[in-house]
Amino acid sequence: MSPIAIRVENLGKRYRRGVDAPYYRASEILQALPRAALSTVAGLFRGKANGSAPADAASEFWALRDVSFELRQGEVLGVIGRNGAGKSTLLKILSRITEPTTGRFGVRGVVASLLEVGTGFHPELTGRENIYLSGTILGMRRAEIARRFDEIVDFAEIEGFLDTPVKRYSSGMYVRLGFAIAAHLQPDVLIVDEVLAVGDAAFQKKCLGKMGAVAGDGRTVLFVSHNMTAVQSICDQAVLLEQGKVAAGGDTRDAVATYLSDTQVACPHRQWEPEEAPVGDGVRLRSLRIQPHEEGKTLADSAIDVTIEFEALRDLEDVNIAFQLSTTEDVCVFSTCSPVRSLRAGWQRYCMSIPDGFLNEGSYSILLVFVTKSTRHLLLEKSLLVFEVPRPRSTSAWYGRRPGLVRLETDWTTEGAEEHLHQSPGEPQ
Repeated sequence: MSPIAIRVENLGKRYRRGVDAPYYRASEILQALPRAALSTVAGLFRGKANGSAPADAASEFWALRDVSFELRQGEVLGVIGRNGAGKSTLLKILSRITEPTTGRFGVRGVVASLLEVGTGFHPELTGRENIYLSGTILGMRRAEIARRFDEIVDFAEIEGFLDTPVKRYSSGMYVRLGFAIAAHLQPDVLIVDEVLAVGDAAFQKKCLGKMGAVAGDGRTVLFVSHNMTAVQSICDQAVLLEQGKVAAGGDTRDAVATYLSDTQVACPHRQWEPEEAPVGDGVRLRSLRIQPHEEGKTLADSAIDVTIEFEALRDLEDVNIAFQLSTTEDVCVFSTCSPVRSLRAGWQRYCMSIPDGFLNEGSYSILLVFVTKSTRHLLLEKSLLVFEVPRPRSTSAWYGRRPGLVRLETDWTTEGAEEHLHQSPGEPQ
């Protein structure tokens, strides 16, 4: 059995809200010493006597609380959870960027982290210089870095910008170079936060493959993502965080299933009051409905009508709605767009229909994007509504759930002699 690469025991991180944290020059403290008792000096650090609240009166919250797990060498751990669950805080602690308030942890070997766009780069240095700087920080000799230099440049796809200061790089170039350095300079532990979402689809796929290869070489990977398909494809196990605590851990599929069941409740109709409705730049959603086109039938046996009602909060030019249907594992089934229209301020209703028998049995989630002039987002809302398509009443020779995302009824023609298996009268038994 491979050795433990990361051990976390009862880890906690506490922050304070609403506290002014004044800074004091050394001269201020030295001037206070002759005039005040030690308790007064200590009081300086809790807040000046100008009305700021003392530290112990401020509200506290725990970004992490009693988090424990172990990860062995060569394994890939997915860390999942909603925004604000404590995922990034955990990774910052394991990267030794911030100290825990309680508990302890141990990491075996050299750690390379990719937590935020541009983290670890000197903006005035070129891409070439930052590669050598990062390798040196990881404890590598210049000759070792030089041996891997071409691999890093090829993976990052920045050959034409190697001698450009990275402050002039786009966010995508930052991420490509940062990941290439972290993955190719052979750290013992690779920690990757959600920053890969900045890259395009092709680069994300390449990164996922590289993380799998890193683990295959006996190194350890921690991966934070909201893409459940990616998590399930490369992670040996997963930890689900909720409000800073471990809600589920162990088998990746079980953790993902728990996360999806907690965040997505099947509901074929949602209606919002104005003060609670999703609102964007000039657009407020009011309702979203899924229903069979034919009364008395299920979503499996009829075309599916989708009705979107919203308010245009002002006159809007050249607006269209992009509709995306995905599985609850975040795999896109299809997307479509409404016609482009200019809208007057007021109530609007858009309707579309999904063909009869198109969707396979399963759970589906809706994403809506309101777009103006083909590029600018007015409102983007994910997982607005989740609904179930049941198993249809089968009229074909296929029994059970069909493989695939869609269930098409196709027309077939056949030719050739047909064997008659029915027994004719008078034939022997």
